[in-house]
Amino acid sequence: MQHKLRVAFFAEILTPELDGAVRTMYQLINRIDSGRYEFLFIYGEGPVNIRSFKSVRVPAITVPINAGYSLALPVFAQARLSQELERFKPEVVHIATPSILGEFGLNYAKQHGLPIITIYHTHFISYIAHYFKHLPFLIDGARQYLIQRYNSFYNSCDLIYVPSENIKAELQAVDIEPERMQIWKRGIDSRLFSPAKKDVNAISKLTGNHHPTILFASRLVWEKNLETLFEIYDEIQEGEPKVNFLIVGDGVAHKACKARMKNAIFTGKLRHSKLAALYASADVFLFPSVSETCGNVVLEAMASGLPCVIGNGGGSRDFIRNGENGFVCEPFSALEYVGKIRQILYDDKLKASIVEQGLLDSRTYDWGELASRYFADLNMLHQQQSLIAV
Repeated sequence: MQHKLRVAFFAEILTPELDGAVRTMYQLINRIDSGRYEFLFIYGEGPVNIRSFKSVRVPAITVPINAGYSLALPVFAQARLSQELERFKPEVVHIATPSILGEFGLNYAKQHGLPIITIYHTHFISYIAHYFKHLPFLIDGARQYLIQRYNSFYNSCDLIYVPSENIKAELQAVDIEPERMQIWKRGIDSRLFSPAKKDVNAISKLTGNHHPTILFASRLVWEKNLETLFEIYDEIQEGEPKVNFLIVGDGVAHKACKARMKNAIFTGKLRHSKLAALYASADVFLFPSVSETCGNVVLEAMASGLPCVIGNGGGSRDFIRNGENGFVCEPFSALEYVGKIRQILYDDKLKASIVEQGLLDSRTYDWGELASRYFADLNMLHQQQSLIAV
């Protein structure tokens, strides 16, 4: 009988379709070959069972500053977790985030001499300024504390997947050891996100007109640079051409966004099938956020034939070559965003060129290839550890 590599997988949340990080994890989970691998999933929020694998849910509490997200507390399930891990006897440990549960997984792996793999999902360092904007005197201290936590956690991992050179450079700047990091981008489902999903009625049903439509799709949280979004909205409203502002998503800042952008159309959170039709039917994708680890929405828009105007920062920056397959703007310069948006709206030849190049580039992002590399790396880590043990 073929040996199955045993992997303990620690994640805060495994609720399908919650966000880009969870969707990334399910791209791997759905490709696990159960004939070659055995997984033990340990998580706070999520389904009762994950495929046919052993699944252990840990008590969790809601995160006060981010509704819809929770924090797993392994201290309330410590005996059960120890028993399950003892029965399972993992050979590799996958940890999603440096949370309390992540620290539990890290300590277990270190105590048992197991290799650790992680995917850098969320760029929390970039959130500090937003979370403490009303207490600016705390920003430096909070940032330094988080950097120390990052160093302790990530420099204990054997392999860190990071989505872009930009994020790798930022992590290296705060002393994450570069030899542990490997570029592991993100994929795109080109059957779901495609220009073929264009539906001229999808937009007009929402707007009641045929004006050009600027689309913003994201969680509505302050770290997405919403203040600059408001300024762009104001500038666009005051000039030509007449446009629709379409806001897809939900979050703690939803009410504030509606109050601030009174003429914008808000859809709330949409299923990907409906979002795909809006991507393919809009005229410009606007994304000023510079806190992204990856920026999946930018890749989705490109794959849908929608030209992107984005902020210069975070992981999404790596998708765009300025002026070729989209535009990159100074993060807080509303006038620059507006100028690039108008260029696209007024220049059909430029727009067609950007769309064509964006489509070509998006096709190089393949989930199947990324998953194959992940499973190969699990085997590699196990083999390396076996050699050390000998």
